Amino acid sequence: MINFTVGPVQSSDAVRAIGAEQVPYFRTAEFSEMMLENERLVKKFANATKDSKVVFMTCSGSGGMEAAIINCLTPQDKALVINGGSFGERFVELLTLHKIPFTEIKLKYGRALKPEHLAEYESKGYTTFLMQKHETSTGVHYDINLVSDFCKRNNCFLIVDTISTFLCDSFDMAAMDAGVMITGSQKALACAPGIAVMILAPSAIKRIEKVQCCCQYLDLKLALKNMERGQTPWTPAVGILRQINVRLKEIESAGGAEVEIARCAELAKYFRDKLVENNLPFEIVSESLSNAVTPLHPITQSAFKIFLKMKDEYGMWICPNGGNMKDTIFRIGHIGHLQKEDYDKLIAAFIDLREKRFI
Repeated sequence: MINFTVGPVQSSDAVRAIGAEQVPYFRTAEFSEMMLENERLVKKFANATKDSKVVFMTCSGSGGMEAAIINCLTPQDKALVINGGSFGERFVELLTLHKIPFTEIKLKYGRALKPEHLAEYESKGYTTFLMQKHETSTGVHYDINLVSDFCKRNNCFLIVDTISTFLCDSFDMAAMDAGVMITGSQKALACAPGIAVMILAPSAIKRIEKVQCCCQYLDLKLALKNMERGQTPWTPAVGILRQINVRLKEIESAGGAEVEIARCAELAKYFRDKLVENNLPFEIVSESLSNAVTPLHPITQSAFKIFLKMKDEYGMWICPNGGNMKDTIFRIGHIGHLQKEDYDKLIAAFIDLREKRFI
């Protein structure tokens, strides 16, 4: 199978080899040293400030989203949240569950964030802004500079979900003055799923110290305290943390985050050019594309039926959607251990489906 989804994605041989090894005991100096190296490299690739901290939570990226909310926000906050797809909706659901007052900026699927969407909220007393840098479900890459400038003017604490965009689109945490950055092990990090990586700026740490977290397992006070010695409060996904270490060092030895971002951009352009060149019956639905994924609306066939056909007959995973996007949008990822030759095979499969009048 060739995996063109946006997570889990294909891993390098070195990362996969770690998954085949016996899981070691982790309350050791060696494991702590590795964890602190993971922290150093994650901060470096996100351009976080030196006094920022990183925690590695054994959960999915959604667990990181919830941890950010229950550790940094209270009912005294007044939040703004972008909701332009499934993951913006997840922030809305979490804010509702934890009784954080909020206003959602509701965007139509595929639409970019523009200055007029923020204008009415200027100087209205908002304390917090939550956003996906990339709304993975619709493939929209939001203008984080626009949001950052708004937050600086309005003294808003900024929480950014970079789960599907970290290491495939540029992100300068210090320049954005973001309080929290969240990503996951199974996206451009290209490891097994199971670890949420969170960078916490000093502004976040101050909030965490004051907030009484309602969940012991996701308590970032405990995570921060243990990370001082390169450990976690609970038994972590040890094998995945070891994979992350291998992957981060792979990226560093290849030239760093900029090189990895350029690689993803090159694959995205190659695939999108091939779509046009072969006049395939798909429309790109996003006004503002990430390097991570190309979201496609099939003109002549159900998106989910195409997903099943590709999986069952061509040995390829493309990325389906759920809910009301199930039949209208599928996505092609450009992250993980993929080459241009893989996209040649994908395009050939689409051409074959067209010749068979399936699409």
